[in-house]
Amino acid sequence: MISRKPLIVGIGGTTRIGSTTERALSVALKAVEAGGGETRLLGGEFLARLPIYNPALAEPTPEQVELAQAVRAADGLIVASPGYHGSISGVIKNALDTLEMLRGDARPYLTDRAVGCVITADGWQAAGTTLTALRSIVHALRGWPTPFGAALNATTSLFDAEGGCIEAKDAWQLATVGQQVLDFAKMKARV
Repeated sequence: MISRKPLIVGIGGTTRIGSTTERALSVALKAVEAGGGETRLLGGEFLARLPIYNPALAEPTPEQVELAQAVRAADGLIVASPGYHGSISGVIKNALDTLEMLRGDARPYLTDRAVGCVITADGWQAAGTTLTALRSIVHALRGWPTPFGAALNATTSLFDAEGGCIEAKDAWQLATVGQQVLDFAKMKARV
């Protein structure tokens, strides 16, 4: 039973600071905070410093250790990726591949944790295929993809100057993902 606020870790963004994807992730994490959860964001700037995952390396880098420790501590996660050519970005895939470091843990990979999936893409086709790909990867890592996944069409502006959603439907999607991850973390804590 968790006697503290559930920690929800957000992993996402691109190599571009202030990317649409990272802004979407931030909105979802704000919904977690509004619901009483604690959050930690591992955004694009951090993810871009991760070396390409290589299981043959003797020692992980400090960034790889930081990612592994954050995921170990997490009660739930939100992963946000842009849709690049019908799938998740290399930066996000590399971060998820790095979770191989957790395979020997008592709670390996993403076991027993809800994972919200957020996609931004220039068009609905890429958004749909990327969301399907991310859900499949989360499932392969033994995570529980939340019932709702957010898919945002970035062919038009999604966010205002303050980082809020321009369209209510987009705000609803991101809040729903954040709330579902938090709700699942709280339910798991009661067991």
